[in-house]
Amino acid sequence: MGRYTFRLPDIGEGIAEAEVVAWHVAVGDMVEEDSPLADMMTDKATVEMESPVTGRVVSLAGEVGDKVAIGSPLVVLEVDADATEEGAHDGQPDAQAVMAEREPPSTSKPVQAELVEPKAGEAQPLPLSSQPTPKPVVKNSPSTRSGKIGEEKEGRTAKVLASPAVRARAAELGIDLSHVRPAQGNHVRHGDLDAFQSYNGSGGYRPAATKGQDQQIKVIGLRRKIAENMAASKRNIPHFSYVEECDVTALEEMRAQLNDNRGDKPKLTMLPLMITAICQALPQFPMLNARYDDEAGVVTRFGAAHLGIAVQTPGGLMVPVIRNAQDLNLWQLSAAIARLAEACRTGTAKAEELSGSTLTITSLGPLGGIASTPVINRPEVAIIGPNRIVERPMFVPDEMGGERIAKRKLMNVSISCDHRVVDGWDAASFVQAVRKLLETPVLMLTI
Repeated sequence: MGRYTFRLPDIGEGIAEAEVVAWHVAVGDMVEEDSPLADMMTDKATVEMESPVTGRVVSLAGEVGDKVAIGSPLVVLEVDADATEEGAHDGQPDAQAVMAEREPPSTSKPVQAELVEPKAGEAQPLPLSSQPTPKPVVKNSPSTRSGKIGEEKEGRTAKVLASPAVRARAAELGIDLSHVRPAQGNHVRHGDLDAFQSYNGSGGYRPAATKGQDQQIKVIGLRRKIAENMAASKRNIPHFSYVEECDVTALEEMRAQLNDNRGDKPKLTMLPLMITAICQALPQFPMLNARYDDEAGVVTRFGAAHLGIAVQTPGGLMVPVIRNAQDLNLWQLSAAIARLAEACRTGTAKAEELSGSTLTITSLGPLGGIASTPVINRPEVAIIGPNRIVERPMFVPDEMGGERIAKRKLMNVSISCDHRVVDGWDAASFVQAVRKLLETPVLMLTI
């Protein structure tokens, strides 16, 4: 037998380290070649690490939430002597030397890898350059992947597939395995339990003995990225917000007519109409369609509107990007929104679909409230939030030149801006331009 050390490969340009967001194996497990080992999150996406060899897991580099430097040991496997790759040789590896190669990340505690020294005659771990290249699969979060526990038969779920060790641990944690969504296939692994705890600890399945008790939930993965980004945004950007009321009665009537005659096109929501109004107003206010590099002191104004759409997923908030939104019609926007939202919720969004936005829209739909003060998606300089549509009586002009009371559909539009780049007058003028288009929707179809 020999030992094979799988080191974390370079999984992205400029990436120095990655965070362990889920383990798919545990010490003692047998793994096949190409089977998943761990999910590693970078600043841009989550990448699934697959085993390049078949073997038994000897040690893992840290716990879920720890960070591992590129080139550091991630998993040590016990393999057949003839399964070691070219570059390995017989002899006892120097475990201390292996650990010395690791550079603990500056922002977290050093990651501990349990490296067990092999016996004499076992193969030495491979150098990084001689290891097979893993097959990374880009994902967004361990908790946002789709996967059925089992096939439905006569209204009942088939038996959950899990090893005895996983079942014992789930029972100890009070987790019902039927509530756990596997990362891959139908087999629940230890990493799936870790992900379930991380993202469902405060509201997921809990045994009766722990109800009402305090819980400590480790902030990892996507939730940690959200926390870091929001903190950096509020810490570095002087926010100000502005809210305006819009009469969207005519807009809602037009939307209903378009949906009644849409044929096989996707159903229109308010969001494509809002995006169209924003894109048509933006050329008059280029300071809002911008990104601010505060370290370099440079504001980049963009000619194209690459709109970020805030999407709520089981793992937290994600912001996929509709590129060149100004070139898309209402139906194309509707299809793009649906596709990106589904990709985020199922974990199939690509890294390039989650970066590069120049302005973000955030909406809670029917839960939108009266007004909101959204946090800017740094390094952008503005974020727009349409709120809930409500019906209220209003004074409107009558045929005689006077006024009458009528039921109208009203919606508040909120905007938060970076006061270092955007003045209050500019923000208010932009929202007024958007309001004009929303209240006179025929202008959106003729401009």
